[in-house]
Formats: sequence, structure tokens, C-alpha cells
Amino acid sequence: MFPERFIQRIRTQEYIDAGGLLNALKEPSPVSIRINRLKWNRKPVSAEPVPWCTQGFYLKSRPSFTLDPLFHSGCYYPQEASGMFLEQVFRQIVSTAGHVRVLDLCGAPGGKSTHLSSLIGQGGLLVANEVIGSRASVLAETIAKWGAGNAIVTRNDPSAFKELHGFFDLILADAPCSGEGMFRDAVAINEWSEENTAHCSVRQKRILADVWPALKENGILVYSTCTFNPGENEENIKWLVTTHQADSLELDITGFSGITEIDFEGICGYGFYPDRIIGEGLFISVLRKRGNEVNSKQGKRKGKTTVPEKSDYDIAGRLTSFQPEYIMRHREEIHCHAGNPDEFNLLRQKLNIVSPGTKICTVKKNGFVPAHELALSAGIRNDVFPKAELDHTQALAYLRRDNITYGEIPKGWFIVSYKGVNLGFCNNIGNRVNNYFPVDLRIRMSIPKGEPKNIILWDD
Repeated sequence: MFPERFIQRIRTQEYIDAGGLLNALKEPSPVSIRINRLKWNRKPVSAEPVPWCTQGFYLKSRPSFTLDPLFHSGCYYPQEASGMFLEQVFRQIVSTAGHVRVLDLCGAPGGKSTHLSSLIGQGGLLVANEVIGSRASVLAETIAKWGAGNAIVTRNDPSAFKELHGFFDLILADAPCSGEGMFRDAVAINEWSEENTAHCSVRQKRILADVWPALKENGILVYSTCTFNPGENEENIKWLVTTHQADSLELDITGFSGITEIDFEGICGYGFYPDRIIGEGLFISVLRKRGNEVNSKQGKRKGKTTVPEKSDYDIAGRLTSFQPEYIMRHREEIHCHAGNPDEFNLLRQKLNIVSPGTKICTVKKNGFVPAHELALSAGIRNDVFPKAELDHTQALAYLRRDNITYGEIPKGWFIVSYKGVNLGFCNNIGNRVNNYFPVDLRIRMSIPKGEPKNIILWDD
């Protein structure tokens, strides 16, 4: 089942119990979610908490996330539990007082990005980056669904961040790796080879060297992989400390049974092995930067963004609670960008931006079309649009873009909701109601009849 050369290596690898690990990798993957407290204040019935994450929970079985409207509205995110350990870095090392700038360098599909968004709060700035176009689009959708409004989504190679000298307080490099920690999935096993582990190690060094200048003095770098291979983990961190000015930091793991502390020539890392913890395989290490980077300076505005008109500010002020100085216009679209104006100006000079923040609407000759992102945003004014509360069957029909009956709704734009949480917009034009749920996000699977049997149940 597992590659023979992999088995041979872990049999002699320090910190690993090869027999226990291989047996654990034959078991089904645990299922866990992390809740978005901006939208949802309940917890799953009979769920066990993830020890190192205050909003993380293990589910007893895998539900159909596709058939749960609360998933589509951004109330929670299905995230692997080991990756939620990121919260402990913030609790123990990172001060979130004031304005914190964070880069998630390899952000797709968005689990760690949405976690970072929650950890820094709405006063912080997150740049969530992904180099592959299709994955960057998925990342932008995940960030929009989360609704915090504190993230800019970019699509750049790590080398693009070299010019942002000393910009970020914290950088997460969740590096592409050989994927040994995901060996419960046959795809990960089939893609593994010794040649690929060596290739990954070289690429990871390049990524770390490229992004290092963007970290400020005394800033924090969090490096993680989902593999057990020392050549991609502690040896890479040792290389970085040796070739750059950095200190390896220790975390307090005394309250978390099963996490393995890895000591490699003075380098401190943490191994999450599936035979000892409930989760997938993970390696994480934390560094503090020594030395000084000269901060990047703001330059002139560039790009096709136009100065908003008074009517744009009026629309944004009527629909949202966003500050006027954060409002921008791109062609016919009105957005609220994340980051203050100086930060955003600098970032759009240096980076390819996929999403600047929250899209509010598209301006038309006779009004505007509200953006789907607006319905899911924490910045929307709750008293602007009428609401139609849907049951589960109606909510799934809406998410399929089917035509459904909404009851007595005034003409014009209104929001549909499920369990009090916004799902998106519809427009009552009198003789019919148009469904504005995005076509590319619609549910394509067939919907079973009757009461839902495979979705998460929640405590009251």
C-alpha cells in the first residue's frame, strides 16, 4: 500500500514509531470543522473540541457539506485539525494588539487563510496568496464566504514579495510538499517518490529565501508542511537559520497530548503524527527574524482603478458600514479594499490582486446590482434589504438556482437567509423573482427528498 522506500526511511527516522504510524495511516481520516464566530455562535451536537483551537470541533462522521446551507453561507469551514494549531502561535507569540499585517503565502483552498482572518481580527490585514490561477479563484471564493473583509487575495509567485521589504508582521509559508502526512488518501501515495521529496526540498528553500525580505525585523515566520520527511522539514529550517538571521522559537505544548517536539541541532519543530494525535500529519516550526529590512515606501497609484464619485460613496454608505476612505471603484464595480489606503496602494503596485477586499455592487444606469459578496459580508447594514427566511428544502433550491416561492416580499432586491444567516440576493421584479446566487457556485448534485439526514446538527 505504501511506497517501500518511504517505509524504509521512517523505520529508522527519529521521533517516529513506524509500525504505529503505518497502522494509523490505514484508518479513515478524522473530520473536523472550524466555526466562524462572526456569523455563528452554536457548536455541533456531540462534537469533541480540537484541543489547540477554540473554535475547532471533531465530528463523529463526515456530513454532506454540499447539502448544508450553513457551509455555503460561511458559518464554518471543514479544516484538518492539525492545521488549526496555528492558533497557538498567535496565543503564545504574536501580539494582535493594534494593526497586524499577515501573509499566507500558499493560501489555497483557504483553511489557514480564514483561520488567520479570524485570528487577526477585523483591524488587521491579511494578504492571502496563491500562485496557481484556478486555486487562487477558489481561495477568493473561500475568503468572500468567510465575510470578515480584512483580506486581499493575490496571485503571485513568492519572488514577487521580495520588494515588499519589512512589510509583514507574520508570514505563514505552508509550503508545497511530498504529502506524506496525507497518505490516508491514495492520490497522495501515488504521487510520492524520492525524487519528488528532493525536488520539494529545493523548492521550499527557494520559497523561504524569496519571501524572507518581506518579513519585518522581529517578525514571525511560521513554516509548515504536511509531510514527515526531515529533508523538507527540520533540515530546511536549519538551512534558513544558518543562511539568514533568524532564531528558532519554542512553543508550550504541555497541554496538548500527542504533539511531538523535534529537536534538530538547536532547531525546534513540532510533529503531528496520526498515531499520536487525531488529525493528519503535519510539521510546524516558528522563527523570529533578526536584522533590519528597510520598509517599502508608498508609490503612485497605478492600474485601472478610478476615483469613486460622490454617488459611489453614497451607495457604499447606504449599504455598508465601511469607512469612506476604504471605498474604491474598478470600472463599474464598487469595492471596499482591505488594508488602509497607503497599504493598499503599495500592494497593488507590487502584486497581482485577484480580490481587493469586499465587492459591494456593480453600478448600472438605473441603479446597481448588489454583489453576492455583500450578502455574506460582516460589513453589510442589516436594515437595508428585506429578508426572506428559508427552510432547508427552499435553501437548497436557492443554492441550485431553482425558482422557488418566497411569500410576501416587496418589489426590488431582498436577501434570502437560512437559520438567520444570509445566503445571497434575489430580485423581485413583479411578475417573477430572479435568483442571483452565482452560477459558478451553484449546487450541481441532485437533492434527496425529505428531511436532511446527513448534515451537522447543532446545539441550541
